[in-house]
Amino acid sequence: MYDLTIFKDYDIRGVYPSQINGQIASAIAHAIVLVFRPSSIAICRDMRTSGDELFKGFSEAFLNLGVDVYDAGLCGTELSYFIAGTYDYDLVLMISASHNPPEYNGIKLTKRGAISVTSDSGLFDIRDALSNAPLSNAEKKGALISIDPYPAWKEKILSLVHLDNLKPLSVVVDAGNGMAGKLVPIIFNDLPFKVTGMYMELDGRFPNHIPNPLIKENTEELRKTVLQSNADVGMAFDGDADRMFLIDDKGRFVSGTITTAILSKYILKHHPGEMILYNVICGRVVPKVIAEYGGRSRRVRVGHSYIKQYMREENAIFAGEHSGHYFHRDFFFAESGVLTALMVLSLLSQEGKKLSEYVDELSIYPDSGEINFFVPDANAIIASMKEIFGKTADSVDEIDGVSVWYQTYWFNVRASKTEPLLRLNMEADTKEILEEKLSEVISAIEELGGKRKG
Repeated sequence: MYDLTIFKDYDIRGVYPSQINGQIASAIAHAIVLVFRPSSIAICRDMRTSGDELFKGFSEAFLNLGVDVYDAGLCGTELSYFIAGTYDYDLVLMISASHNPPEYNGIKLTKRGAISVTSDSGLFDIRDALSNAPLSNAEKKGALISIDPYPAWKEKILSLVHLDNLKPLSVVVDAGNGMAGKLVPIIFNDLPFKVTGMYMELDGRFPNHIPNPLIKENTEELRKTVLQSNADVGMAFDGDADRMFLIDDKGRFVSGTITTAILSKYILKHHPGEMILYNVICGRVVPKVIAEYGGRSRRVRVGHSYIKQYMREENAIFAGEHSGHYFHRDFFFAESGVLTALMVLSLLSQEGKKLSEYVDELSIYPDSGEINFFVPDANAIIASMKEIFGKTADSVDEIDGVSVWYQTYWFNVRASKTEPLLRLNMEADTKEILEEKLSEVISAIEELGGKRKG
């Protein structure tokens, strides 16, 4: 009856209306109640055009099953984490498909305490419960209550940044018609920055560009605007605004590795000796900067649910991913795009340096960026790559996929969690080494059956 492929490791996501719609939302609501037995659920949704239908499907089903529904209205995903970490609801449900094109929508679930529900902790149980008959309506219907989490969220965000000596920096923000169009003004309007907004109107059709800043063409206009306006920094957000990407004053896209290093410096300056995590795709400059500024570091696997788990284990103050996710212990071990943005602006204000100076200082190692391959069997190819290259490597680790380390370069290959893809990342001491070794590794993947995407 339902396309169960919409159930992923971290969320539920599919195409509207064929894979996900109000009727399917209602069925998922019954399965959620069967698995978690909640008495209260808060529901957030982003600006996607199908969000109202999904909200109606979920809320009516929950109410009929006797569950109180707290309607938080239009929110970025970080608001769902804030609600789960602050309020006493059993679950928080976020209706969003992040950076995906407009025909997609989805659901993220978070338990009280801002604990993400993943395939291992309930999502696949919900999937399996869809085969059960619908539950009977409760004798007493649940209550529908509107809530406004924004004032308390704003207070929390501002409490986590050193606001002293902020300078009137010129900032260009590209919201991509996503939720940053609502979140950024709420936080930035009371601060001294000169903000130029691009595509700030909430529009789930994404008429200007898909809100995925990792695709180069989606930041072209932002980069041009930063240069033309002589701005200090550009900031691009994804659709649900939990990820933030930097453009420096020279119009260059700043990688997640460099951004993680910059943020590590800022955090360790104010919190010396703390533990900071970074994922396996981040480059060698990250642990180098963390050590230089007196911090401790740990390299961990990719994925927000894993990183949040590791952060709790280590009580890590911060974690960075190459994909623009930045996690903060004091924000419930969760992502916040606007908090991360404010930290960068606070650092630039305090030290009086241009963002491009940090980028130049930290761009030590040339890298390939992420290269994707369509593959028949990602795990088989990963095993073969370990066998082929591991024989001559200085070391090999399998924290996530396989990472192969040599004295002058390293690379990682891992399977995508969301698509039938193999992902390759490489970093080297020089451009010459990078070009030579990248060619060798790509040839090996292609000989094993991989077909390069794009």
